[in-house]
Amino acid sequence: MADGGSPDCVTEHERILQEIESTDTACVGPTLRSIYDDQSNAHKRFMEKLDVRIKNHDREIEKMCNFHHQGFVDAITELLKVRADAEKLMGQVTDTNYRLQEAGREVTAQTEEVIRCRVQQRNMAVTVEKLQLCIPVLEMYSKLKEQLVCRSDRQALGPGTRVEHVWNTCGRRVEHFWTEGLSQVLLSCRHYAALKTMEQLEKVYIPRVGQYRFCQIMAENLPRLRGEVKEISMSDLKDFLESIRKHSDKIGETAMRQHRTFSGAITKQASGGRHPLNTHTHNDVTMEDDTGEEEEADEILTAQDLVDFSPVYRCLHIYTVLGDRETFESYYRKQRKKQARLVLQPQANMYETVEGYRRYFNQIVGFFVVEDHVLHATRGLVTRAFTDELWNMALSKIIAVLRTHSSYCDDPDLVLELKNLIVIFADTLQAYGFPVTRLFELLFEVRDQYNETLLKKWALVFRDIFELDNYSPIPVDTEEEYRLVVSRFPFHDVEIDQQDFPKKLPMSQSVPQIYTQVKEFIYASLKFSESLHRSSTEIDDMLRKSTNLLLTRTLSCCLQNLIKKPHIGLTELVQIIINTTHLEQGCRYLEEFITNITVISPETVHTTRLYGLSTFKDARHAAEGEIYTKLNQKIDEFVQLADYEWSMAESDGRASGYLMDLINFLRSTFQVFTHLPNNNNDHASMSGKVAQTACMSACKHLSTSLMQMLLDTELKQISMGAIQQFNLDVIQCELFASSEPVPGFQGDTLQLAFIDLRQLLDLFMVWDWSTYLADYGQPTSKYLRVNPVIALALLEKMKDSNKKNNIFSQFRKNDRDKQKLIETVVKQLRSLVNGMSS
Repeated sequence: MADGGSPDCVTEHERILQEIESTDTACVGPTLRSIYDDQSNAHKRFMEKLDVRIKNHDREIEKMCNFHHQGFVDAITELLKVRADAEKLMGQVTDTNYRLQEAGREVTAQTEEVIRCRVQQRNMAVTVEKLQLCIPVLEMYSKLKEQLVCRSDRQALGPGTRVEHVWNTCGRRVEHFWTEGLSQVLLSCRHYAALKTMEQLEKVYIPRVGQYRFCQIMAENLPRLRGEVKEISMSDLKDFLESIRKHSDKIGETAMRQHRTFSGAITKQASGGRHPLNTHTHNDVTMEDDTGEEEEADEILTAQDLVDFSPVYRCLHIYTVLGDRETFESYYRKQRKKQARLVLQPQANMYETVEGYRRYFNQIVGFFVVEDHVLHATRGLVTRAFTDELWNMALSKIIAVLRTHSSYCDDPDLVLELKNLIVIFADTLQAYGFPVTRLFELLFEVRDQYNETLLKKWALVFRDIFELDNYSPIPVDTEEEYRLVVSRFPFHDVEIDQQDFPKKLPMSQSVPQIYTQVKEFIYASLKFSESLHRSSTEIDDMLRKSTNLLLTRTLSCCLQNLIKKPHIGLTELVQIIINTTHLEQGCRYLEEFITNITVISPETVHTTRLYGLSTFKDARHAAEGEIYTKLNQKIDEFVQLADYEWSMAESDGRASGYLMDLINFLRSTFQVFTHLPNNNNDHASMSGKVAQTACMSACKHLSTSLMQMLLDTELKQISMGAIQQFNLDVIQCELFASSEPVPGFQGDTLQLAFIDLRQLLDLFMVWDWSTYLADYGQPTSKYLRVNPVIALALLEKMKDSNKKNNIFSQFRKNDRDKQKLIETVVKQLRSLVNGMSS
């Protein structure tokens, strides 16, 4: 690169020099730094450029000085000429002044005397003026002392006699829950005037005469006096806060009563004096009537009617005048937050009575009624954000408390009263502008709790009904008795209607009682739906769901427990089956009953159906299964009485006594089925089906029990005589099956229950092993139902018996041949069994 630098570099140096000349000295640093950040040796070239620029400026300064030098010399010359004239003029002035002083000595003396008089006159005027300025100050201070002098009166009078308006029993007067003594009221008013006097003294009067000591003393006393006024007003505020804390429940009670009366009047006016739901009147279950509440016709009460808020206003105004409003606002809000926490703290046993809940709600309503009034009556003492914060905190606490305490309630009436209190509580606060959506959402949880308590209560009711039922058809001797039963349960049967009295209805007394109690449950469930601001469709859905819970859980559980009870016999079980059939038919009328209440058509898409069909069908199946179980248990008891002599040589020629007793028991039992009232085709078909199934089940169980008796592992030996005796018992079973103990079986269907035993016994009685072995596995086999495993087990027991009973059989040829035949058959049966297993 050339020594002179490139044109770009020269241009850059010129720009930097211009920036240095035109920029403040403090900002030169970044410009100089850019020189060293450039290419190497640039700072040397810049220094050369800077020296050239400095020399240029020096030449320009020298030219300028040379240009102005002549003018400066001329000015000095002119100034020297004027000096002589100035000295001459000074002498003339001095002479003139001397002569003037001599001539005015007498005038000066007289003038001084005049000045002294004028000074005295002025001082007197100033003194009068200052005294006139001080007199108003002294008068105002005297007035201030008079305004504050009643402080001693307050100490003498104490809090004073309370001036109260008492609310009499008729509710026509309003009690001022917080009032002050007359002296205290006057005192507060005078203190406010004293503050105004202090303000005038401090801002108007004292500045005029502030240079005097007594004014300085006054000014020094004013802050102390203001502090005393603040303390007194704060004491009044503390009394006010303490009083409204004690009486917040009465304030809330009045507000809730007023809202309930007002909303009740609106509801009656909107519905024309009728309940919005088309409910049925009932002796025991009636809708809440608001006619007993007194209406405040004279005036609509507000928080200002109930509470004297003047201490708050005065204290707020005093602190505002004193410029300490923020301190007052902070103190008030802090104290109200503390009171809110105290109000939200419930009593330990609040859940035991409704009064505990009512007192809790009244205190909360009273608290927020006061806050709402303060919000609207003052400017900024509390804000909407502050009240919302308090309400959100309170709402979370209220919901947690209600969830905890309501879970302890096991009385549906108490839960219902709690719901009514929550509704009134929510509606009252909603009227004051507080959001209560979460409270109404909580009511759905309380509704579930209410339904649970109702279900527990009705479970006891159903249990008592089942305990007191005689499980026999209802006898009706007169038309009045028949109508009474039909009025309680929708029973319709043409054949029974045509019969003469006396007659019997197929169901037992528990059916109309259960049906009536289900309707009572619907009434009770409906009570909770009132005042929830829900549509008829939602109420209809609530009623149907709660009724379904009653049917599918409570009533179903009671029926299942009833069926499992040991004292319930076969006759009772059959009657339970008939009862469940009628209750199932009554579900249709229950749906109509709910429809009449809610006026919601059952054809609506979202309408919930009652699940009575599945509930009572399951109960019938359980009862039928219990019938079969009890029959089988009874058969087992008889079979346990069997006492066969398995080693007998010959049978005694007659059936065993235990079996004859069992057959007689079965005959009498199945006669109970056939003697059930069959005037209703459904009942006849149902009882016949149950009887057939029970009979078939009993025969199969008896056959199985007899077969297990033969195959018992503890039975080691069995003789042919025992087989013959066992055959006589099976013959009696077959005779019982063929006698048609229950009508309706086709052909020998019932006898097929003993077919396995019959073929097995025939095989041993005839000793037809050649036919069995030859035809085994053929569909046309005579002994098709004989299992080779069973035959082998029984044959081995007979073989062991022959060995034991015939010690000398080896010396008789026939016995030896028979023993060999048995062993041959055993071997062949074992081969069959092994072939089956492989």
